[in-house]
Amino acid sequence: MFLKNKHINLYVVASLLFGAKTYMIYRFFFNIDLENVMQEFIIFINPFVTAFLFYSLSVWMKEKNQLRYIRYMTLIGTLILYFNILFYRSFGDFVTIPILFQGSNAADLGSSVLALAEMIDFLVFIDLALIWYLTTRKALDLTVQFPKKKKLLILSMSIAFLLGNYILAEIERPQLLQRGFDREYLVKNIGLFNFHIYDVVQQSRSQAQRVFADGNELSDILTHVDNYTTDNEITDMFGIAEDKNVIFITLESLQTFVINNTLHGEEVTPFLNSLIDESYYFENFYHQTEQGKTADSEFIMENSLYPLPSGAAYFTHSNNAYNSTPQILAENGYKSAVFHANNGSFWNRNSMYDNLGIDQFYDIDAYEVNDENSVGWGLKDKEFFEQSMKYLTSLPEPYYARFITLTNHHPFDLDEEDATIDQFDSNSRTLNQYFQTARYMDESIEEFFDHLKESGVYDDSIIVMMGDHYGISDFHNRAMATYLDQDEINGYDHVQLQRVPFYIHIPGQEGEVISDIAGQVDVKPTLMHLLGVDDSTDISFGTNLFGPKRKEFVALRDGSFITDDYVYTSGVCYDRETGEELGVEMTSRVNSEDTEGTACTPLIEEVEQEMSYSDKIIYGDLFRFHDFSN
Repeated sequence: MFLKNKHINLYVVASLLFGAKTYMIYRFFFNIDLENVMQEFIIFINPFVTAFLFYSLSVWMKEKNQLRYIRYMTLIGTLILYFNILFYRSFGDFVTIPILFQGSNAADLGSSVLALAEMIDFLVFIDLALIWYLTTRKALDLTVQFPKKKKLLILSMSIAFLLGNYILAEIERPQLLQRGFDREYLVKNIGLFNFHIYDVVQQSRSQAQRVFADGNELSDILTHVDNYTTDNEITDMFGIAEDKNVIFITLESLQTFVINNTLHGEEVTPFLNSLIDESYYFENFYHQTEQGKTADSEFIMENSLYPLPSGAAYFTHSNNAYNSTPQILAENGYKSAVFHANNGSFWNRNSMYDNLGIDQFYDIDAYEVNDENSVGWGLKDKEFFEQSMKYLTSLPEPYYARFITLTNHHPFDLDEEDATIDQFDSNSRTLNQYFQTARYMDESIEEFFDHLKESGVYDDSIIVMMGDHYGISDFHNRAMATYLDQDEINGYDHVQLQRVPFYIHIPGQEGEVISDIAGQVDVKPTLMHLLGVDDSTDISFGTNLFGPKRKEFVALRDGSFITDDYVYTSGVCYDRETGEELGVEMTSRVNSEDTEGTACTPLIEEVEQEMSYSDKIIYGDLFRFHDFSN
């Protein structure tokens, strides 16, 4: 930069400004854990390395195009950063290519996006404003004219810096690119923009897998699944709900931490608390969703497959062959229906439901929605259940009916007249409001039970309720720690907060609190067992939760897992009962701690293998090669 001569190498200035901004976002807008000095160094140099590479390409352009390129590269880069900031605040994750192709959901995200914006966000746009200002100053000479040799030198330096960054990242985390499910590790080691490039390559590869797939890949998967299948193990619970209607209620964003808990001396969910004594209640039941959230939870429990590491199978693989719960139940005389007062195209449900064998989808067109009976994402839950009854009672029996609630959804808005508990008081508006919408959902479930009893449906039904995913992301950890009366939320706490309520309510049956670990992949085989349905030809990664033989772990999509004794996440092994840290896995050659592994080590590879098997089924559409009737 030569200000005396009014000459500025704009690509250098833009690289420094954009690099500094990106580093600031990494450190203060994202909640990225840094474990050692090497990680601190890598996350500092990466933004500048990446920015210099992209901006230095301008030296190869004609003078009239250089300023335009730098200006619009800054604009595009800033928008990518800000979109990731908003997405991270909501989901604690980074945007991937499949998420971008789910643009049909955008219209429904308006209120959530506005709630996620903060005043401090103006800092993200300062360098963009400065670059725009400089490029309008005709008195400044901002373009460069280099000979070819110097251009090649600049390009070589850019590539060398990038390779150096990658080498350091590989030293810090060996086989980094083979663990693509851990997006935080990728971002903090190769940077957000390089992660997006990596994601494009990975998605292109996954799209090609179907073309080259064949049925031979299923043999290893079948062997793996057979190791813990319980299909043929009949227990006293087998057929206990045979021929009963199945009413499945998705408890939107409801986490277990509010169950049997209080706020301001009041129970947050009094009705759900009272149902525990009358239901089979699983207190250590974990959601296993990833970026698809509610769509992922539906996908998991209907198919007993894991969600994809990025995007949602509801969008990317809605035309695959599946062996879903509605399809199996249809062979046993059941009709199926889904009730959800939202657009049928949201999460591509209208297409996916047809493929899953769902007979009837009551979407927003089936309901009377107006300003008085809606809030946040749409029709209030109490109105939703009340208006649904006329459709439910008209279904031919036996039926499998799923209800997806809406009110307890981010940003957890609720009309003042509907709030029956005061807000929490913390630095998080999201957590403060969450308790009110959770209480409202609880009241709506109680009213729905009354409707079922009044209509005569209750006694002939089994009612299953499941939280679909977390409602409070780790972006709100400080506020959550305040509510839980803890100093902080560590990795162990984060995993335990992924527990969601799971109830199986069978009228006339006594309840039981079950402490065994369980996950959403277990719903399908468990439901089949209770209904007395033979699913011995199914390919399932779940186990019957009432059977004597259960899988020894519950796997989460980010590579974390839970066993009877341990919780493993982000390279750390914890005691499941006490939360005591038992050791750190050797994930880095510069980290000399506990190189011999921990008690969790033997299962790490098995969990990753199970995830990869599920991915192969989905990416390769392998069920098209399998005869489920034989």
